[in-house]
Amino acid sequence: MKLVTFDDGRVGRLELEERLVLPLEVPSTREYFERDGKVAETGDRLSLDDVTLRAPIVPKKFFHTSGNFREHEDESKNVDWSHPMHKGIVFFQNVDAIVGPDEPVIYPEHLTSELDYELEIAVVIGRPGKFFGVDDAPDHIAGYVVFNDITARDIQRREMESGVFSFCKAIDTFCPVGPYIVTADEIPDAQNLDMELRVNGQIRQKSNTSRMSVSIPHLVAYHSPQGYSAGDLISTGTVQGVAGFSGDPDMYLKPGDIVEAEVERLGVLRTPIVSWQEGHGTPAPKRVDW
Repeated sequence: MKLVTFDDGRVGRLELEERLVLPLEVPSTREYFERDGKVAETGDRLSLDDVTLRAPIVPKKFFHTSGNFREHEDESKNVDWSHPMHKGIVFFQNVDAIVGPDEPVIYPEHLTSELDYELEIAVVIGRPGKFFGVDDAPDHIAGYVVFNDITARDIQRREMESGVFSFCKAIDTFCPVGPYIVTADEIPDAQNLDMELRVNGQIRQKSNTSRMSVSIPHLVAYHSPQGYSAGDLISTGTVQGVAGFSGDPDMYLKPGDIVEAEVERLGVLRTPIVSWQEGHGTPAPKRVDW
């Protein structure tokens, strides 16, 4: 099943080939998972062309994983950061930064000049729980969704001086998620999905989920001591090809760019990058710093 959130927050089942949205009798996707999917359809049939897709879910908690693809960990060694990036880095995302498909990332030019992309998938938790092992983890996985972990590298570089980072990824609109959630029953092998990110049609990142250092069930079990609620998200880390580790400053995102983050069977998450002026209708404010 493909689950969408659309228009003013309605939830529906997407029939992609027929380009139809079948609304469900539930106020949010998170509550859909809280009810274990036992939700009826309203009987309406809407054309996909007549609705506006939103972020498919806004979780209670969004757990981040860093350095989980060997190739990305290797390319991080191209830059002279004060601390190495290890696969065990865990932090929370600001869920208020979430935007949906075709919603813009607003470039805060008063804060950063090194705006980067990171293609990832996010695991959707369907069943609450805590302190469980790898063998039990699949019972807690409800589905998967494409995630683009937008990052301000210059801010991250400063944060890494203390060995941790969060602000660089949590700025408003820096968390595109979508276009829909694909339930786990439609993904027979989540560890063998092709991944590709394009900027203005040019391929920047290309890999496969088989290249993770830590498997998805292991990640889900590892995070479980923090406690899961239904509808929580866990990112799995990005793949090689980010601008910040390329040595080419022209690869950083700029207003006018279109980013397409694609994962096999999970769809394409399209994100335009717009200036502060275009996004807010006012000049960027003065920077507030320490």
